[in-house]
Amino acid sequence: MLNLDIAQALSTLAVASVPAMLGIILHEVAHGWMAARCGDPTAKILGRLTVNPLPHIDMAGLLVFVLTSLSGSFVFGWAKPVPVDPRYFRNPAKHMMLVALAGPLTNFLLAVVFGILLWGVLTLFPPLNWQQSTTYIFVLKALQAGIVINFGLGWLNLLPVPPLDGSKIVAYFLPGKIALSYLRMERYGFLLLLLLLFTGALGMVLGPLVSGSAMGLLNLLDIL
Repeated sequence: MLNLDIAQALSTLAVASVPAMLGIILHEVAHGWMAARCGDPTAKILGRLTVNPLPHIDMAGLLVFVLTSLSGSFVFGWAKPVPVDPRYFRNPAKHMMLVALAGPLTNFLLAVVFGILLWGVLTLFPPLNWQQSTTYIFVLKALQAGIVINFGLGWLNLLPVPPLDGSKIVAYFLPGKIALSYLRMERYGFLLLLLLLFTGALGMVLGPLVSGSAMGLLNLLDIL
């Protein structure tokens, strides 16, 4: 029984690794790209506008990703945050909001791309003809994981908990002093997120959003 559990855990990690790493890395690249569009060249100068995973890897975030993948719980992880210098922005509050929004929107777009790829594979290679192929099954699982994981990353980062992107979006609509006080909660927000993650509360909050989004996309693509 133990060997079966280990095999299943490793299989889950293998299926989730590519779509999750792609989603996490492109999320950060999107922040840097939007910052550059708004006038801040910091991420570009530091070589962070690349899909090469090496400049983006955060060992703690990678470890959490591996542990959550192996445990079968909500898959979670992060890359090194892209440095942003708001002093370059003509409108710091608005442009910080746009930079924050770019990450989750990229994850939602990736989820749609994975959905379209899944539709294409199912259309060109009908399951009844390929269900005995382990490679085919792996690809289907990876594409499905890409949908779920990227919707998960998108909704997770939209939560209004500092330091997540959602907090910076909310801060844009708050008066200056209140916004600053709100964003200073960042030191406690990360601990709160880990607590919510390992108690299962985070999955209870995000579960309906992620499953609803995934089901909606699959229905739209006429896959279900």
